[in-house]
Amino acid sequence: MGSTTTPTPLPDAGPPAFLPDAASPLLILTTPTPAERARTGALTHPMWGPALAARDYLAREAYLTTVPLARDGGITHWVLTVRGAAPDARPLLSSCESLRKRAVRARDGRVEDGVAHGVASVFTEPRYRGRGYASRMMAELGPRLRGWQAQARGGEGQAGVLCSLLYSDIGKTFYARHGWAPFASCHVAFRPGRDAAAGNGAGGGGGNGEAQVARPIGYHELAELCCVDERLLRADLARRPKGKTHVAILPELDALLWHMMREDFMTKHIFGRTPDVRGAVAGEPGKRIWAVWTRGYYGGLNKLEGNTLHVLRVVVEDDEQPEEDVAAGLRSIVHIAQAEAAEWKTQDVQVWNPTPKLRGLIDKCGVEHEFVARDKDSIASLMWYGEEPTAEIDWVANEKYAWC
Repeated sequence: MGSTTTPTPLPDAGPPAFLPDAASPLLILTTPTPAERARTGALTHPMWGPALAARDYLAREAYLTTVPLARDGGITHWVLTVRGAAPDARPLLSSCESLRKRAVRARDGRVEDGVAHGVASVFTEPRYRGRGYASRMMAELGPRLRGWQAQARGGEGQAGVLCSLLYSDIGKTFYARHGWAPFASCHVAFRPGRDAAAGNGAGGGGGNGEAQVARPIGYHELAELCCVDERLLRADLARRPKGKTHVAILPELDALLWHMMREDFMTKHIFGRTPDVRGAVAGEPGKRIWAVWTRGYYGGLNKLEGNTLHVLRVVVEDDEQPEEDVAAGLRSIVHIAQAEAAEWKTQDVQVWNPTPKLRGLIDKCGVEHEFVARDKDSIASLMWYGEEPTAEIDWVANEKYAWC
């Protein structure tokens, strides 16, 4: 999967002699054959997969259909093509993917389970560009997803499909025209640092000589932390102000594993090994702060630009703790992240859309950082399927884990 962007033009043989107009009833939004998916993958590799060889990139895309969040119909591939044309011979005028996720909405203290669809990999083959096909596809996709796979995995989904979301790399205008309203899109960035967390473990020294109070998180700790996180998030939603609708993608284990299994595929091919450290936690149960992260690669080892250690989620278990204690734990977690970022050849550590409280803790923890407000890349965008206008929805936990 990739972001919703328009890749750099590729060489092509020119369009067919006849192509329907973007408004033509001859066009249809449907699902591609395996061979058609491979055709699209080969075209998107130069933009979204340069860190991998073309063969490995196609293997990664196939692999990502088998991981827990995507398998058993969790992922749907879409193409805009010509009605009645023969599969594997028809033109693929535009394409994308949608990934089913568990979501919850809350209003006036009542929390309901539902479904969200994450849209990604919006692509138009170069020879078909400039004809409005991507616009036609998105105009059809938004309403289609409203009733698509309305029952979540495990039998949830009482509220049906709540929303669809995407992350635009072409600014805020195009997708807004088709109903996906832009939301807050910013991040805090930390520089990598090899000496930031010497030892990467409890008792290890920090880069400034202070005791390292956080300890690394591996795969085996994720299930319990996700369970606690979901419980805390539901309680937070129930307490949100009345008279307003709040929505969140659930930070469940499968959602985190989608990122980490993608990461494992990448690091195995780039480095010949996979990471052991998937985040860090400070404090004892009931009073913990933790962060879970993943490494993303677009440039590989030859071009660090675009390689990022993304913090997927930050959780403070007890809001009543003294800020000094929480800030000390966060500082130690950031040091571990900085050391991991350096070891794994990423250009920075990013925390997406921190809440005002987390912003304050970041400032208080004393680690040098930069605040970046994005206006073009990774613009979080939401289409709400309820009665309220999308712009009035409170998107809670709008963090990197929801990205696809």
